Amino acid sequence: MKISVFPLAIFICLHLSTCSADTVYRSKDAQGRVIYSDVPTPNAKPIKLPKPTQRSLHQVTKVLDGDTIVLKNGERVRLLGINAPEIESRHRDGEAGGMVAKEWLQKKLQGRNVYLEYDQEKQDHYERLLAHLYLPNGEHLNLMLVEKGLAVVNLLPPNLRHADAMIRAQQRAERQKLGIWSLPDYRPRPLTQISQKSRGWQRFLGKFTSLKRNKRYSRLIFNSKIDIRIDNDHLALFPELKTYLHKPLEIRGWVSRRNDHRSILIRHPSALVLR
Repeated sequence: MKISVFPLAIFICLHLSTCSADTVYRSKDAQGRVIYSDVPTPNAKPIKLPKPTQRSLHQVTKVLDGDTIVLKNGERVRLLGINAPEIESRHRDGEAGGMVAKEWLQKKLQGRNVYLEYDQEKQDHYERLLAHLYLPNGEHLNLMLVEKGLAVVNLLPPNLRHADAMIRAQQRAERQKLGIWSLPDYRPRPLTQISQKSRGWQRFLGKFTSLKRNKRYSRLIFNSKIDIRIDNDHLALFPELKTYLHKPLEIRGWVSRRNDHRSILIRHPSALVLR
C-alpha cells in the first residue's frame, strides 16, 4: 500500500497508529516526489516506526508510597522513571519526604481511575507492573512527582520513555529547591563520607582517577575501596567514560557494600552530573 507522497503520512502512522506495518519505506518516483509505502521497492530506504503508545484504564484501591500503588485486581504498580523516598514500615525506617510524596499521590488518586502506560518491560523482578500513570484529564503523575521535588529521576534501561521530559522536570525542581532538593538528608556529600549515613538514595561528590572493566561492568575508580559501576550493556547511553575522569562529578544512587568496598550502580547518565 502506498501511503503518501508527503511526510504527513508518517506523522499519522506514528501518532494515530493507522499503519499495520512497523516499517515504512521511503523512495522517490520518476518525477522526484518522495513516496512512503509499507511495501519495499528497489532503492527504497526502510524507516522503522516506534510501537504505538497504548494505555489501559484501571481503578486504584491503595497507595503504598509515593511510587507504588495497588489496583482493584490486586496487582501492584511501580511508577516508572522515578524513585520516591521510603515510608516507615515494620521492615524499615522512613526517609525524609516519604510521607509527603505518599499523601500527594493519595490526594491525586482519591476516587479516580488512572491510565497505565507501559514501556519496554511490563513487569519487574518483583512481578510488579511498571507504568507511567495518567489521570483522565491528561496529568502525568510520574512527571508531576518529579516536578514538585517529591521524587527523583531513576531511569532503568530499556524503559526510557519520557526520559528527556523527566530530566528537565528534575532540573527545574532542583533549581527551585523544591521538595527533597531543600532537605538536609539529600545534600551532596564527599565520596570520602560514603560509609556514613548511606542508606537509601544519596548524592555524593568526587573525582574519578581511572577506569577498569570486566565482562559485566565498567568501573570508574575513586580509590581502592570506592567506585561506581556501569553495566556494559548500557554503555551506549553514556559518553566515553574517560570523559568523566578528573572532573568534579555528583553521583546519585544507592550504595552497595561488600566487606569494606563500596560501590554505586549507575544505569543512566542522568545520575552523573558534572559540577
